[in-house]
Amino acid sequence: MASRGLFIVAMVAGIIGGALSYTRPPPRETLFISAADYQSPTTPEQVHVSMVGQDHIRISWVTQSPAPTTVDYGTSSANYDSSAQANTTSYSYLSYQSGQIYQAVIGPLQPDTVYYYRCSSDSSREFSFRTPPAQFPLDFVVIGDLGQTGWTQSTLQHISNMPNYDMLLLPGDLSYADYDEPRWDSYGRLVEPLASQRPWMTTTGNHDVEKKVPPAHFTAYNARWRMPFEESNSNSNLYYSFNVAGVHVIMLCSYTHFSSDSDQYAWLQNDLSSIDRTKTPWVFVLLHAPWYNSNYAHQGEKASVGMKASMEGLLYQYHVDVVFAGHVHAYERFTRVYNGQADECGPVYITIGDGGNREGLASNYMDPQPDISLFREASFGHGELEVANGTNAFWSWHRNDDDESVEADSVWLTTLAANPNCVSSN
Repeated sequence: MASRGLFIVAMVAGIIGGALSYTRPPPRETLFISAADYQSPTTPEQVHVSMVGQDHIRISWVTQSPAPTTVDYGTSSANYDSSAQANTTSYSYLSYQSGQIYQAVIGPLQPDTVYYYRCSSDSSREFSFRTPPAQFPLDFVVIGDLGQTGWTQSTLQHISNMPNYDMLLLPGDLSYADYDEPRWDSYGRLVEPLASQRPWMTTTGNHDVEKKVPPAHFTAYNARWRMPFEESNSNSNLYYSFNVAGVHVIMLCSYTHFSSDSDQYAWLQNDLSSIDRTKTPWVFVLLHAPWYNSNYAHQGEKASVGMKASMEGLLYQYHVDVVFAGHVHAYERFTRVYNGQADECGPVYITIGDGGNREGLASNYMDPQPDISLFREASFGHGELEVANGTNAFWSWHRNDDDESVEADSVWLTTLAANPNCVSSN
């Protein structure tokens, strides 16, 4: 803990003395990951896991031809004492026809335990994941606008070097497929090594929408990345919530209706009002289009301005601790804010749309820097949120400095549930 404090002091001193000395690296190539040569049409691929409730996991995978729907699992390698059956689906879009998409929910499972599993009873590929803990500490990785580039690979490699994180949160723009559906297959193969090992909890961005044939749809996303929306009383896979340890996480959609008479607004109001801060003292919200942004990119968009006007009051009323967004291809951290002003009872707003997208970095910032913007930099990277206990959490942002992960910004946070000025104001 002491070394972290020294780092923060040194970092702030560097900022005060002038701009941090850093030269942005050039763009890297766009990737397309094809199926492995050894694969048969029934080999499971694009495997990823997500949480369903506090003691179940959803395992998702794809085969190019129909295969057994069974997933076998257990706590010892190659010794599977339990099994479950998957639901299957597929979809078509323009001339594209997906493979078979499988979704199997397994459990109840023990917390903080490694489980081994195989999909479609295929012994040639064994996977493993670790369940999240039932209590603090809890460690999140947060990345937005991941895409499929050489910088994406760099980001994923840095995350793979973090053996102790428990879950990954992604606020939209997963594959950058737009309407190029084979890129969803490529993306599934690219992230499989990590997404098969820890729960990936996601929401949608503008590049997750099929736009070529109106109206816009989330056809591929909804089929491939099913989240626990029904368990949180949502009627849409695009917005949902879940509890993990002592944290309540809310995923919102910037690209469906969000006005005060919308289903999403009514669901959010009900969800926030049902939170018990004695059980989940921390509340985090993820969405794609940022409500606060001092970058010239994506200024004035309805997905940002309209959603903020509709929902900011709700998040303030219920003392949301942090709001994570993507969309702007850079990193920025704001102080606690409400209605454009610093407010000790407002959320911390963090833009982290810098996972590795194909469009490059958004490097044109407003000058002077607003007082409420505490740190900003146009670099690729990822964030880590270490929730130490029911009161304190440590946030750090790690820049991709060429192929090294460099901690460039960090701050200790205290939950608003522990601030008597905020609790008494509700």
